[in-house]
Amino acid sequence: MELQDTPEEWQVVATTTPFQGKKTSVRADDVVMPDGTVARRDYQVHPGSVAVLALDDQDRVLLLKQYRHPVKQKLWEIPAGLLDVPGENPLHAAQRELYEEAHVKAEDWRVLADVYTTPGGCDEAVRIFLARHLSEAEGERFAVAEEEADMELARVPLADLVKGVLAGELHNNCLVVGVLSLTAARSGEGLDALRPATAPWPARPFEA
Repeated sequence: MELQDTPEEWQVVATTTPFQGKKTSVRADDVVMPDGTVARRDYQVHPGSVAVLALDDQDRVLLLKQYRHPVKQKLWEIPAGLLDVPGENPLHAAQRELYEEAHVKAEDWRVLADVYTTPGGCDEAVRIFLARHLSEAEGERFAVAEEEADMELARVPLADLVKGVLAGELHNNCLVVGVLSLTAARSGEGLDALRPATAPWPARPFEA
C-alpha cells in the first residue's frame, strides 16, 4: 500500500455556479459515481491560503486572536491569509501576511504541512510554514480594518499550545495542525529535515 494521496478526477456531466462572492464561490457539479449513477456535489471554490507558525528564540509562537463570524467565536490563530494572486509564490504570500498582521519578518522558512481544510465541502488548500529567527519589520505598520482592527497579539510558549489543543480549548485549523506538526517534527528527524519553503505544492502550483 502506497501511503500517499493521489490525483483523480471523476466525470462531471453538468456544473453551475449558484453563488459568486468577493473571494469565493459555490459550485454545483453533477458527478458520475463508480456505479454509473449521477450525484450532485455542492462545494465552495476557494483560492487557497497560507499560514505561518512563527517561532521566536524563547520557543514562543506568535498568535492573533480574531473574531470569526461563522463560528461566533474569537479564535487564537497563527497569521494567515488568502492567495490573492493566481500562481503567486506561497512563500511570498506568507511573508506578506506575517508583516501585515504582526509587523514581523523571519530569516528561516520551512514548510510544516500542506492540508485541505474541508475536502468534503470546500477545495481550499493551505500551506503552513514554519518561520524562525524573527525580528521586527522595518517601515510603518500595515493599516488594519474590519475584524482585524480588533485583533489581539500574543507570544505563547509552544508547550502551552500543545496542552490547549489536546484539551479542546484551541480550535483554529492552522494553529492545531501547525503546533502538532512542529512537535512531531522535533521528536522525529528535526526541523532542519522539513521541506524547503519553495517545495512544490501540486494543490496550488506556483512559479519560484
